[in-house]
Amino acid sequence: MYAGWTSLFRERSSGLGFGGVERTFAGAANYTAVLGDPVFRSSFLHVGAYCLVYVPVMIGGALGLALLVDSAYARATRFFPLAFFLPHAVPGLIAAIIWIYLYTPGLSPVIDWIEAAGGSWNFFSPGNSLASMVNIAVWQWIGYNTVIFFAALQAVPREVIEAATVDGAGAWRIALRVKVPVIRSSVVMTVLFTCVGAVQLFTEPQLLSTRAQALGNDWSPTMYIVSKAFVDQDHAGAAAASLLLALVAGALSFVVTRTGKRWQES
Repeated sequence: MYAGWTSLFRERSSGLGFGGVERTFAGAANYTAVLGDPVFRSSFLHVGAYCLVYVPVMIGGALGLALLVDSAYARATRFFPLAFFLPHAVPGLIAAIIWIYLYTPGLSPVIDWIEAAGGSWNFFSPGNSLASMVNIAVWQWIGYNTVIFFAALQAVPREVIEAATVDGAGAWRIALRVKVPVIRSSVVMTVLFTCVGAVQLFTEPQLLSTRAQALGNDWSPTMYIVSKAFVDQDHAGAAAASLLLALVAGALSFVVTRTGKRWQES
């Protein structure tokens, strides 16, 4: 409500600046200005490209790990969910230090291994920065989603799996035709949270922007909002951009939920 109220006004200096700041009613002008800013529109294109890579890798990887741990061939099933979840428990500052260290030439053992094998890789280059962001996000969140899927798989009736085994179904068929359809609701919920979180992307591009100059300070919508509020001191414009971002996240949630319901009913 406060953001909505703030977005309807505009602040400007009165006179030569000696008369203080004058606050005037702007109506929808802030929204028009933000929507007309090509930088703001481009930030959604950047996040869209990120989602196309991140969401399938995240959901597919987490579901694959959960199915592997839940399989009959797995051992130490209590250890692996905890081990997968540990990266999510690492404080953000510590994680940032780790990834800057791993991505920086001259410091990173990963780059040393790549160069020793005769290759080369620049994590901060324009062509690789998107993959570097996806890698950080997947590392942090894949264990969290794996635990959700694994918990759902534990609720699958064992007699159903035993019946499929008696009918001659192999491990792959049981995983894809029995287990995954049963946990559809958990998959839809995880896809929903992943998509909404991806739209609010901030930490990963902000972290890489310190070294990857091509990203800039407004690569994602949230970075644009922060820059608008605390660099340009345009709090009304930042409030308008925030509400537009919330609107997009809400629309995306609606689409994912409706699509998920159709999948569950099919």
